[in-house]
Amino acid sequence: MSTHSAVEDPRNAEVQIYINGEFFPRDEAKISVFDSGYLVGDGVWDGMRLHEGKFVHIDRHLDRLFSNAAAIDLDIGMTRQEIAAALQKTVERNEMKTDVHVRMMVTRGNKKTPSQHPANTIGGPNIVIIAEHKVASPDVAAKGVRLFTSTVRRPGPDVLDQKLNCHSKLHEVIALIQAMKAGADEALMLDVNGAVATCNATNFFIVRGEEVWTSTGQYCLNGITRGLVIELCKANDIPVFERDFSLTDVYSADESFVTGTFGGLTPVTEIDGRVIGDGEVPGPMTLRLTAHLGEAIEIAAHE
Repeated sequence: MSTHSAVEDPRNAEVQIYINGEFFPRDEAKISVFDSGYLVGDGVWDGMRLHEGKFVHIDRHLDRLFSNAAAIDLDIGMTRQEIAAALQKTVERNEMKTDVHVRMMVTRGNKKTPSQHPANTIGGPNIVIIAEHKVASPDVAAKGVRLFTSTVRRPGPDVLDQKLNCHSKLHEVIALIQAMKAGADEALMLDVNGAVATCNATNFFIVRGEEVWTSTGQYCLNGITRGLVIELCKANDIPVFERDFSLTDVYSADESFVTGTFGGLTPVTEIDGRVIGDGEVPGPMTLRLTAHLGEAIEIAAHE
């Protein structure tokens, strides 16, 4: 089970991949072994959803992409309008209309020799867009996922700012492997101070009474769905707090769920072998917020 588990779709075998303005069959899509992302994880990426012919909340995703690129001094080499046009061209090339997940990756470009140094980059950035037909597995939404608290911590911004959606994900991969070896589906990660931060690939929430809690956001990805859930809570008079909290608060929570662009809200059934709340999945608050998020996506798709 995984928050990224998808219904198998045979159409994905024939998708065309966008690479630097050209399209290639899936099996022929290639990047140089001298690419900065491959060599040293030097790049940023974003994932977004195509729903009923429209990229949902594309402005938020492009804000994040360009902000992250600026933060690492990476010139994308294209305007927002040009990036949006490339995204649209990709889904049109693949005759895609809805239930599509798109991952866009931008690296600093190819190096003339294996090296960290940006001065060794030749040419412009490498831009890849992968669009796939993807529907989240209904089993995951119905049964939820189990988490295990990893010993791998989310580092502080002086090491690697976790608000960056960058290619440097090894600490998250190690945390996930540890969780899988422990018999769980995904990893819960703490921050440098021992407070609950986020999961390895999704943002984490708990429900206590009528209140919804999530971390401060200082040690986790600036998730688009995370931000939407916070906004939806406020718009619907649901008390929501971005705060430090501990595993003690988590173990005694009434509900828990995680959020992401692909899976939306996914309920959490167990954490470190402990059943959350009364074991009802999904819980009433998770159901309520799932409905609000669905409405928000429909509104965004028809604006």
